[in-house]
Order: sequence, then structure tokens, then C-alpha cells
Amino acid sequence: MNLKKNLFDRKEKLWRIPFHEENASLKIGSHLLTLLPRVGPQPIVIVCIGTDRSTGDSLGPLIGTLLEEKKLPHFYVYGTLDDPIHAMNLEEKIAKIHTEHHNPFIVGIDACLGRLKSVGIVQLGNGPVKPGAGVNKELPEVGHIHITGIVNVSGFMEFFVLQNTRLSLVLKMAKTIADGIYKASLAYHSKRTWTSIQPSNAEKHLP
Repeated sequence: MNLKKNLFDRKEKLWRIPFHEENASLKIGSHLLTLLPRVGPQPIVIVCIGTDRSTGDSLGPLIGTLLEEKKLPHFYVYGTLDDPIHAMNLEEKIAKIHTEHHNPFIVGIDACLGRLKSVGIVQLGNGPVKPGAGVNKELPEVGHIHITGIVNVSGFMEFFVLQNTRLSLVLKMAKTIADGIYKASLAYHSKRTWTSIQPSNAEKHLP
């Protein structure tokens, strides 16, 4: 896919990257870098939302677990398979994050549902993720920016659709997203010297 021509959805104002595309993790990492603030005292906190009790909704905690294993430099990770952040504890966990970190810049990560042709797409953009929107739950919005993965088709009995999503797809998406975030974390401190950066040349700053 052409990086400049096809990845940016102008209507939705977000980057859309198929997880199976060549160099998908590199593109996720480079676009994530363009959304992050300049390096400074503001901590970068990754909040991975979801539960391991539903295959479709396990994208977030799978990403969190993979990132925890990679031991990210510079970024803090919350929400793993062992300690998930979900509907029942979301407000409590977000409050704890704000207690532990002063003025954190939060990246919200969650699974979502979409059109059939969009399944497997990873989306990055400004603004929060809206947990529970696909299954009609009222939950707090999370993040200054968001990363979402479209794991299945929306429109009918979303709860059961999430329950019956293929784990194989979710795991592959999680590995690609986690690898992209890891690449961004390695490159993040090089932003000290950046005056500006465009998505088309962001990749040169990644390892």
C-alpha cells in the first residue's frame, strides 16, 4: 500500500494500516511517533483495554503483555492478561494511573468492530478510545490519542461476535501493534532534535 496516498483517512482523520501488510509494524511505529508530544517531563502511558475472557476483546491485554515482555524504554504500560483493564475496573485503573504519573500523556488501545472489508485494520489517531461503544456500554473515554484494531464485523449481536472472534487473528494483530509500539519507544528520544516531522519521512527515525 502506498504510504502517502492510501493510509490516511481524511474523513475520519486517522491512519489505517492493514496488520498483514509488509512493514506494518514499522508504519504503526512511525505514525505513532508523529502523534506523540515532544520528549520532556510528561510521561507516556500505554493503556491497553480489554479482557482475556473474550477472544475479540483480548487484543488490548495481549498487546499489554507483549509490551511488558519487551520491557519498553521510556513508556509505561498498563493492562495485561494477568492484570487487565476492563469495564469493571476502568475508572479505578485510570485514577491510579493519574496518581502514579503527573500529567501523563495517555495512548488508549482497544479492540473494535467494523465493516467486513476493514477487519484486520489497525487505526491510529488523535482523541480518546471509547471502550464499550461497540457493545453499548457507557464507559469513560481513554487517551489523548488512540490505537484500535478492527477484529470482527459490527452490526448484529456485537457481544457474541467478540466472543466468537478467531484468536489467531487477534494474536497476529497484537504482535504487529506491539512491535510497532516497541519500535516507536526505541526511537522516541531521537525526537529531542526534531523541529517537525511528516508521516512520509517518519520511518527514517525508526531503528
